[in-house]
Amino acid sequence: MEHVVRTVRADEWPQVRELRLSALRDPVASVAFLETYEQSVSRPDAFWQERALNASEAGSGDVRQFVAVAPDGRWEGSVTVLIERPDADPAFGEEVEVHQAHVVGVFVRPQARGAGLADELFRAATDWAWSLTGPRIERVRLYVHEDNPRAAAFYRRIGFVPTGRTVPMPGDPSAREIEHAVERADGL
Repeated sequence: MEHVVRTVRADEWPQVRELRLSALRDPVASVAFLETYEQSVSRPDAFWQERALNASEAGSGDVRQFVAVAPDGRWEGSVTVLIERPDADPAFGEEVEVHQAHVVGVFVRPQARGAGLADELFRAATDWAWSLTGPRIERVRLYVHEDNPRAAAFYRRIGFVPTGRTVPMPGDPSAREIEHAVERADGL
């Protein structure tokens, strides 16, 4: 693969912003993301600077954003991982029982889809999560909207399985998001 998959750097906030705004223009953005293009485009530079810092190696350590960078420097895709801890404030309004990673913000530009970038981004994200030792991560999870079968099929193909847990979609309680997870395998 010609792309390099790596974590974002704190000074790359303009690229973080541009890729997120591109993702929010995607035709399935309304079922894939919890914010709109209109909400994000009006955010000040300081918001994007903090977002990039927090998701970089210089950040808190509980967030990492991975990007797929083309040979010409263009960012073609991204995945973000949030660490959730039982002793922390509830993330997404719910208590967690084990130390786990939560994958969010999955996006690959349409012209780059089908080239294995999503697989590489997920490999980097899950490898990072499994590598954490303080404390050890027991599972990696994500939510997929019930009306996003393409994403659900991809997640199942790479090993995520529906757990049976569903939550109402923020802003539309008539719609559901379905949790998918990968449990830590012995030896990891």
